[in-house]
Amino acid sequence: MTSLYLFRHGETEENARHVLQGLMPGHLSELGIRQTKDAADTVRALDVDVVLCSDIKRCVDTYDILSSEIPGLPEINTTKLLRERDWGSATGTVADGFTKIEMPDDAETMKTVKARARIFLEFVGKTYSGKKVLAISHGLFLRVLQSVVADKELRDIEPMKNAEVRLLTI
Repeated sequence: MTSLYLFRHGETEENARHVLQGLMPGHLSELGIRQTKDAADTVRALDVDVVLCSDIKRCVDTYDILSSEIPGLPEINTTKLLRERDWGSATGTVADGFTKIEMPDDAETMKTVKARARIFLEFVGKTYSGKKVLAISHGLFLRVLQSVVADKELRDIEPMKNAEVRLLTI
């Protein structure tokens, strides 16, 4: 059994403006930096063996803050498997809940995102069996991971707050 601790990156300036960031690097806001520092005690108490992280800058920046607050935090292992959904030409669009957004043909499909989540979970289960793994990733992708493990619809998974930690056992 593997403990997979999900960690959503700190708030970005783009999150605050409701921008679909997708593969954009993102810029941690002052609040996001504080959120991450405030979460350091929680992460320290997990005593993780491995840190896997999206290779997108906002997640790597989040890891950098955590590692500066937590001496001995394992080195980062970045992976494209933990990336956020690629919104294609909708990247940069404001998704404030009021504006209708048509998904463009070049956006990554949810079927593909779910398949990537399954690949990630299989990789973690085989590679880090019995370990405590911290996965630093993005809001939508972390919801997809949870929906796959729980065998629930995405709408039935509560969105994670920035710098929130959740446990999945795989």
